Amino acid sequence: MKTPIVYPEPDGSPMAESDHNRDYLVYGVESLKLYFQHRTDVYVSGNLWLSYEQGVPDAVVCPDVFVVFGVENRPRRSYKVWEESGKTPDWILEVTSRSTRNKDEREKPDTYARMGVSEYFQYDPTGDYLKPRLKGRRLVKQNYQVLTPNHLEDGTLSFPSQVLGLEMHLLQDGQLRFFNPQAQEYLRTYREERERADRFAARLRELGIDPSELV
Repeated sequence: MKTPIVYPEPDGSPMAESDHNRDYLVYGVESLKLYFQHRTDVYVSGNLWLSYEQGVPDAVVCPDVFVVFGVENRPRRSYKVWEESGKTPDWILEVTSRSTRNKDEREKPDTYARMGVSEYFQYDPTGDYLKPRLKGRRLVKQNYQVLTPNHLEDGTLSFPSQVLGLEMHLLQDGQLRFFNPQAQEYLRTYREERERADRFAARLRELGIDPSELV
């Protein structure tokens, strides 16, 4: 009798993250979920066990933020590639630090390239080792090529993501933001989106307009 193969799944225990790493992990997942919220064929997640080889429990990664096109947008306990018609992530972001440098700089690029991840980004929020703090790679003929950023007039470094249709901006103060070039605005988290809606509703009430009547 064969022993069933057990693949990693969440056990309910919190994953230890620094404040900096957690903040940008939340920003990445929430802002991209909002951006793709009307797409039923785009899955956005983060800090989720991702098994990429059936029958090999150790063939697993846990990207900080990732996006998969061409799969159903629904909650998952874990992501198993063979249960998703062989679809691996198209885009990955790792919020990196000195303690994860070797994995993020050496091991993960090799793994992600073999998986066929089209774009792999690293962001170092505290500037522990990445200069500049944002680094992008694009898969070309099964190998990653490091992206050269565009320098904007205000000192911002802009890394266009062909996969997302967005620009990743490294601001002068070191912050990372996703920029929508069509709407000419930065992506927001759930909290930022609520605050924006609240300000708009308050402004309407000042003008004597009931926001509920506009729905």
